Amino acid sequence: MIYAICVGLLRLIYAILFPLKIVGKENVPKEGGVLLCANHISLLDPMTIGIKLDRQVKYMAKAELFEVPVLGWLINKLGAFPVKRGGVSKESIKTALNTLRNGNVMGIFPEGTRNSDAGVAKKGAASFALRSGAAVIPAAIIGQYKPFRRMVVVYGAPVDLSQFAGAGSESLEAVTDVIMDRIREMKETGKPSAS
Repeated sequence: MIYAICVGLLRLIYAILFPLKIVGKENVPKEGGVLLCANHISLLDPMTIGIKLDRQVKYMAKAELFEVPVLGWLINKLGAFPVKRGGVSKESIKTALNTLRNGNVMGIFPEGTRNSDAGVAKKGAASFALRSGAAVIPAAIIGQYKPFRRMVVVYGAPVDLSQFAGAGSESLEAVTDVIMDRIREMKETGKPSAS
């Protein structure tokens, strides 16, 4: 209930400030675990890739945010779960994997911190993808968060990672490259990528 109210308010705010054009929404599975992997350009990105979907998107959030009065309660109700500073704990990894295995949607930014295209992608998304068996959906956020400027979110077809089935940690970098290549391709073309 709280999630639905917040999403409704955010959709209204976005409609005024950052009108969103959504492309390829049909590529996001209607059920089952989904790992939504996007580029990261702003603190607003988690809301941007999730508010127009019909399913709730859950995220990892800095543990410090949960200590802020009202905000901590709110992000908890919105489905965020804490990650301690200095690295992802075993508990956070377990929560993320359970989130996906229980058929939920989890958003993640393989680049890690907000950065430019030159950033080095991290391997967390690849690890969650291989260990959970969730569908991996690449998403590209195109535009700049300037008032009254249109933003575009493109959702691609599920990334085929079958070639990495049963692979160990040595394949994480290759899996990350496959995911990031799809995101970059969509940023450049503005069109959903093929599987």
